Amino acid sequence: MQSETVKMNVSVWRGNRRDGGYLSYKVPMEDNQTILDVVTWIQHNEDPTLSYRFACRVGMCGSCAMMVNGIPRWTCRTHVKKVLKDNAIKVAPLRNLPVIKDLATDMDRFFDNWNKAGGVHHSDQTRNDEIELIDPNKPARKIVDAGIECINCAVCFAACDTVSGNDQYLGPAALNRAWTLVNDEKDADRPGILDLVSGNGGCHNCHSQGSCSEYCPNELDPMVAIAGLKRETMRHLISQGKTDA
Repeated sequence: MQSETVKMNVSVWRGNRRDGGYLSYKVPMEDNQTILDVVTWIQHNEDPTLSYRFACRVGMCGSCAMMVNGIPRWTCRTHVKKVLKDNAIKVAPLRNLPVIKDLATDMDRFFDNWNKAGGVHHSDQTRNDEIELIDPNKPARKIVDAGIECINCAVCFAACDTVSGNDQYLGPAALNRAWTLVNDEKDADRPGILDLVSGNGGCHNCHSQGSCSEYCPNELDPMVAIAGLKRETMRHLISQGKTDA
């Protein structure tokens, strides 16, 4: 007699943030199964209208980030056996972002904050100028290298309670990006970046709770970057004589 397939209870958010709710599905348990595999199985076998994002499936793009049992994760690298509790899993869209439909969120706020933090390279050279060589062993360059592996998955943004309570807060990823540029010798507007991140919603709004660093799938440390920005913005203000005596 063939043994019966073991199934798990999976609750998936359906609809938008305001009018949606969880629907339950019975999903077959398989070896080496990821949360993304589970979501894909539900779409293929139970409801083809289920909306979600994914691309590479191997932890390089960050597109498949979702809340799994209340924690932001890359679902392609989160194995079911790691998070299964009482034979149940709950999957929801990333926190702190508007929901377009089901598990797909609107990333505009996340990327708008990236720009508000001055998170684009500012060049004072043209394509005709000789490429400037940077010593990779310089301390400032090593600081940059520690933060450049961000792939914009927004896991840190979803994990941040300050983002939840402050609509103006730029968020860990944007501030981490600003920190890499402030320490980049090739960036031509480092003082301008410090002005942007020291204002309303900037680095000084961070409460240093550390969720961003705890949950970053690439093991970056945005909290250290934000602490660095706090120091540099104060030095910048003092150099301009903008602090009270």
